[in-house]
Amino acid sequence: MSSRFNPAEADRRWQARWDEAQSFRANSESDKPKTYVLEMFPYPSGRIHMGHVRNYTMGDVIARYRRMQGHEVLHPMGWDAFGMPAENAAMERKVHPGEWTWANIRTMREQLKQIGFALDWSRELATCDPAYYGHEQALFLDLFEGGLVYRKESEVNWDPVDMTVLANEQVIDGKGWRSGAQVERRKLAQWFLKITDFADDLLEGLKGLDAWPEKVRLMQENWIGKSQGLQFRFRLAEAIGGSDSVEVFTTRPDTIFGASFVAVAADHPIAQAAGAADSAAAAFIAECKAGGTSAAELETAEKKGFRTAVEAIHPLNPQWRLPVYIANFVLMDYGTGAIFGVPGHDQRDFEFARQYQLPVRRVVAFAPNLASEPIGNEAENAAGVAVNSEFLDGLTTEQAAAEIIRRAESAGWGHGTVQYRLRDWGVSRQRYWGTPIPIIHCASCGPVPVPREQLPVVLPDDIDFEKPGNPLERHPTWKHVDCPSCNGQATRETDTLDTFVDSSWYFIRFASQPGDKPFDRAEAEKWLPVAQYIGGVEHAILHLLYARFWTRALQHIGRIGMAEPFNGLFTQGMVTHETYRAGDGSWLSPGEVRKEGDDWVHIESGHPVTAGRVEKMSKSKRNTVDPEPILAKYGADAVRWFMLSDSPPERDLEWSEASIEGAARVVQRVWRLATTVADGEGDDRDLERKVNRVVSAVGEAIEGLQFNKAIAQLYELTSAIEKAPPSATRRPAVKTLVLLAAPAAPHLAEEAWAALGETGMIVDARWPTFDPALLVDDQITLAVQINGKLRDTLSAPRGLDRAAAQALALASEKVQRQLDGAAPRKVIVVPDRLVNIVA
Repeated sequence: MSSRFNPAEADRRWQARWDEAQSFRANSESDKPKTYVLEMFPYPSGRIHMGHVRNYTMGDVIARYRRMQGHEVLHPMGWDAFGMPAENAAMERKVHPGEWTWANIRTMREQLKQIGFALDWSRELATCDPAYYGHEQALFLDLFEGGLVYRKESEVNWDPVDMTVLANEQVIDGKGWRSGAQVERRKLAQWFLKITDFADDLLEGLKGLDAWPEKVRLMQENWIGKSQGLQFRFRLAEAIGGSDSVEVFTTRPDTIFGASFVAVAADHPIAQAAGAADSAAAAFIAECKAGGTSAAELETAEKKGFRTAVEAIHPLNPQWRLPVYIANFVLMDYGTGAIFGVPGHDQRDFEFARQYQLPVRRVVAFAPNLASEPIGNEAENAAGVAVNSEFLDGLTTEQAAAEIIRRAESAGWGHGTVQYRLRDWGVSRQRYWGTPIPIIHCASCGPVPVPREQLPVVLPDDIDFEKPGNPLERHPTWKHVDCPSCNGQATRETDTLDTFVDSSWYFIRFASQPGDKPFDRAEAEKWLPVAQYIGGVEHAILHLLYARFWTRALQHIGRIGMAEPFNGLFTQGMVTHETYRAGDGSWLSPGEVRKEGDDWVHIESGHPVTAGRVEKMSKSKRNTVDPEPILAKYGADAVRWFMLSDSPPERDLEWSEASIEGAARVVQRVWRLATTVADGEGDDRDLERKVNRVVSAVGEAIEGLQFNKAIAQLYELTSAIEKAPPSATRRPAVKTLVLLAAPAAPHLAEEAWAALGETGMIVDARWPTFDPALLVDDQITLAVQINGKLRDTLSAPRGLDRAAAQALALASEKVQRQLDGAAPRKVIVVPDRLVNIVA
C-alpha cells in the first residue's frame, strides 16, 4: 500500500468504476424516496471555470449525501446552448455557431467528468439540439392555443450592433450588455407571453418558498411590484390631436395637492400631436427614442423634458392649470404612458422640477405643525399627515388616499385600482442562434401555428453572418413556405425565442424525456419539484421568475400538476481573484505574472505589473484560473475540499493556491489514517463520543448547506483520531471519517474504503448513524469559586451529588492554598455547574 495517495490514478480509476456501474443513473421506477438536486446548467462558452467547480461541488455533496441516506437521486447535467456569444464567435472565427457550441460542450463535458461529479449523464441535453427545442416549440404552441401568447407592436430596447431586442435587464447604463453599444428605442412587432396574468399568483407563491433566500423573494416581490392607487383623468384646457384629457395612475393619491406638472411619454398621442405641430417637440421626441427603455436606466439618467403648449386642469380646482411636458423618463408601455409630478415627495419629480424651475410644494409632513417647513435638497417620500391640502389636512397618508379615491369615484374622474410593475414577457429576438418561433405568417390568414407534425422547425445550416442582423430574415429559401391553412404563399416567423425560454422548463425535461412529447406528466411529477436548486443570485429575477411562470402556465393548461418548480434554492457566492494590469492598461492573467518581493512583474517581459482589486473571475479581466492544471497537480478532491472549506458557501470565495495545497495535505492525512490504522484493545470512550458528535454535526451542516462547517468537523475528527491512542475504537472511527468525507472527497473515500478492506464501493454505502445518548458528555466542567471569584475548574462526572461536589472542590490544591487551613463558613453547590465557597 502506497504511503501517499495518488490523486491522478485514483481519480481515473474510480470515475471509470462509477461509469461502468452506472452508479448515478436515476431510476424513475425505484421505490426509494426521491430527491432531485440541480445546479443551474452552464452556458458552453469554451471551458469550465472555478465558479462552475464551486457551484457543482455544492450540488454534488448534497446528491451524494442523499444517495448515502438511501434516496434515489436525480442529479443531471445539460447545456444552456443558444444565445449571442455563439453568433459573435461565428462572426469572429468564421465558423458555424453550432460547430463552436458543440465543440465547447465536448470540452466542458470532459472537464466536468474529471472532477468526479455524481451526474446522470444519460439525461444530458443541450437546448440547441432540435430534439430539445422541437419540444419547446410544441410547448409554445400549447401556450398559444391556451391564450397565453400574443403578438403586438411594442417599444423595445434595440441594440444597433448586435441588431436585436434586449430585455430591460440586459441594458447596462444605457448600453447593450454584450456589445456595449448605446441602446435605442424602437417599435417592433413582438411575441409576448402573458406573465402578468399570473402576477398575483407569483406573488402569493413567494410566501410558501421558505427554503429560498429572503433577499431573492424580496427581489421578485419588488420586480412584480404590486401597487394600489388611483387611476384618474386630467382634463386638458384645450384639446390636442383629438385628446381632451390625459389619464394617469398614482400610488400616492394623498399628494394630489402637491402636483406641479404632468408628463407624457414620447409615444403618447399628446406628444405625437405636439411633435406634428412643433419641430422642436419633434426633435425632442427623436432624442428620447435614442435612449433605452430599462427602468434602471430611466431612474439614473438625467431627467429631461419638453414643455408643450398644452395645460392640464387639476381635478379638484378648475382654476389650477398644470404644464404638460414630454419627458424622457416616462414610457408608453408602463402604466398609462403619463404621470403627474409631485416634486416634494418623489425624487424623480424633484429632480425634474429643479431642472425646469417648477414649484416644490410640501403636502405631507411628520406632524401638522411642520406644514410651513420647506422641502430641503431631496424629496421626502415617507408617509405622514396631509398638510397644505385643503380638506385633507390632518389626515394620515392612508386616510387621505382613501378620501381622494372616494371623491374621485363619486365625481366620476377616477377610480381606485391595482397596478403592477411587471410587464408581459417579450420573447422575440432578432437573431439566428435560438429556437425558431413556430408560427407562419400569411397575408390572408394572419399568424398560423406550424402543424405539429412539422415540428421541429429546424434552423438552416447554410447561413451568412457577413452582414449584420438576423440571417434568417434574409435566407433565400428557409422562410418561404405555404400557409398550412389556405396553402397560399407565406413566410416563417424569423424571430427566435429569448433564451430564457430554454431555461424555463429544462428541469422538467431532465425529469422525463420521451421522444414523442416534451415530457410525461406522471414521470416528471415523480421527481418534481426540484428539492435543491443551486445557482448565482444574478438569476434571482429573470430566470427564476420566468421558470416559476412557465410552470404555472403549464399547470394552467393542464400539462403538469404543480405551480412551483423549485422547493429549495441556494445562491452561492462568486469565486474571486486579484486582477493584474500591464503598463499599457491591458489585463493579464494570473499565469502571466509573478511576485518579486512586494511587487508584481510580467513574467515574459519583466515589466512592472499593477495588482488591482479582488473581483469575480471573468474572461474580460482575465483573472480566471483554469481548473485543468490545478486538477493535474493536486487532484479533484483537493479542489473540491478547498471549494467547500474556505468560506461560507453564500459568500464570495477568494482563490488561493495556498489553500488548495492545504486541502491536499488534509487528503494525505486521511489517507495515512486509512492505511496505517492498527487495531488495539479496549474502547476509547472519548473518541467514540467525538465520532458521534461529528456524525451528527456533519449531517446537520450538510442539511443546512453549511458546507464549510461540515469540513471543519472533518478536520476536527481527523485530528482527534491522529491523537488518540491505539484502541478497538480507532478503526471504526477511521471508517466513519471516510464515510463522512465521501460526499466532499469521493475518490479519496473510495480508495481509503478499499484500503480498509471494505467490500463494494463507498458510493453504495450507507451514511453513518449516531447514538444520541453519546452526544451528551458524561463529564462536566465544575467551576469552583471562593467568595464569588473563580479559583479553579474541575472535571467531574455528570450528576455528581452535592456532597461529592463539595468534597471534590474542597480537595482542590488551589482552594486549599486560598483557604490556608481555615474552614469555610458556607458552601453553595449548583449541580453540574459550580461550587461557591464562602470563606
